[in-house]
Amino acid sequence: MRRLILLRHAKSDRPAGVADHGRPLNDRGRRAAPAVGTRLAEEGVRPDLALVSTAQRTRETWAAMAAALGDPETRWQREIYEASAQQILTVVRSAPDSAGTVIVVGHNPGLGDLASALAGEGPRAVRDRLALEFPTAAYVVIDFDTDHWSAIAPGQGRLDRFVRPRDIDPDLGG
Repeated sequence: MRRLILLRHAKSDRPAGVADHGRPLNDRGRRAAPAVGTRLAEEGVRPDLALVSTAQRTRETWAAMAAALGDPETRWQREIYEASAQQILTVVRSAPDSAGTVIVVGHNPGLGDLASALAGEGPRAVRDRLALEFPTAAYVVIDFDTDHWSAIAPGQGRLDRFVRPRDIDPDLGG
């Protein structure tokens, strides 16, 4: 079995004069990221490998949660920044099979589109909600009945959970 966690970066700021790639987290994002890391750890969902976009907001999101998840191996992936669902899937398929659980920290719309495309099974109401929204700092956990990352494909995953920051703490919004 392979387990994939897709995590959208926490809420970011838009400072004047800062290019999109360099946008940092805002206050809400700095509160949400460690809360999400703690929730994943409490749920026993710990990645063996993190594939993280090189954007500032994704790096800050991951830095705020990695310790709670045991500081897994991290690979900074420029290919995830501004990527389509298919481009992100290509990165995931290249993950080593020695990693049973992989987390991707990235951006919408690609990440949300990929989550919806991969989740062929799971609670219909949750899959429908996922198709409508994938807010900042939200994550999905999708399981695949395969031993190889290269074999995962749209519609073959089972949605295990979809958690938004407001599900953890209403003050986190998102």
